[in-house]
Amino acid sequence: MNEETAKSASPIGQGMDYGEQADVQQVHAAVQREKREPRVGAEPLSIWLIAVYGLAVFFGGAYLGRYSGNFSGDALDPYGGEPQAMKKAAGPQGEQQQAELSPRDRGKKIFAANCQTCHQANGLGVAGQYPPLAGSEFTTGGSRRPAMIVLKGLQGPVTVKGQKFGTAVMQPWDKTLTDQKIADVLTYERSEWGNSASPVTAEQVAALRKELANHPESFGEHDILAVPDEDLPGGAPAGAAPPKPGEAAKPGESPKPQG
Repeated sequence: MNEETAKSASPIGQGMDYGEQADVQQVHAAVQREKREPRVGAEPLSIWLIAVYGLAVFFGGAYLGRYSGNFSGDALDPYGGEPQAMKKAAGPQGEQQQAELSPRDRGKKIFAANCQTCHQANGLGVAGQYPPLAGSEFTTGGSRRPAMIVLKGLQGPVTVKGQKFGTAVMQPWDKTLTDQKIADVLTYERSEWGNSASPVTAEQVAALRKELANHPESFGEHDILAVPDEDLPGGAPAGAAPPKPGEAAKPGESPKPQG
C-alpha cells in the first residue's frame, strides 16, 4: 500500500508547477513595464540658456567688428608701414598727411621695430655686446659702410668709439627689408642722437644690393675697414641734412647742408 502511494505521488512531485511559472511571468512582465529609457543629456535646452548664448555671440561679434583693426595685417605692420587710417585718408587732407611723413620719420618707426632692442632707443647700444650708433664712426662717416652692414650683416669683434665689442653680431636685412626701408632707417640713424650725416636714398641701396649680390656671408670689421669711407654714388653731398617733414627734396636738387 505504501509503495503504491509513493509511486503515484512521485510523478506529481517531479512535474512542473504551472501555477509558479505563471507567477514568474507576471513578475517579469511587471519589471519590463517599469523600465524607462535613459534620458541623461537628451533633455531640451532651456529657452533662457539659448537667449543668453545668442546675446553673447551678438555682442562678441560687435566687439570684434569695432576693435579688430578690420582684420588687416597692415594694422600691425612690424616694419613700420603706414597706419590703416592714414592709408584710407582721402582728399587734400589725406595727401598732406602722407606728404608730412618724411624718410626720417619712416626710418624712426622701422628702427623701433627692428633695431631698438639691440642698439637701444638712445642709440647707445649695450656695453660689451651691441655697439652704439650715436657718434659711431661707422654711422656718421660715408654712407657706403653702414649700408653694407645693414644689407649683409656684421660679425664681431668690432671696435666702435674706442671700445671693443667681441660678441657683436648683426643679422643681414637684405632679405627682410626693402631698399626704401633700408634707406629710411639709415637716414634716421645718420641724423639722430646728434649725428649729422647725409641721407640715403632707395636708389643708392638698390645699386649697392646689386653690387653685393654675390657676397653670401656677413662682413667682418676688416672687410668694412677695407672699403673707402665714402658716400654711395648718386646721393646728397656729405654733411647734407635730411629733408624735414613736409619738405621733400625736389628731383635733381640736393638737400641744403646744415649751417
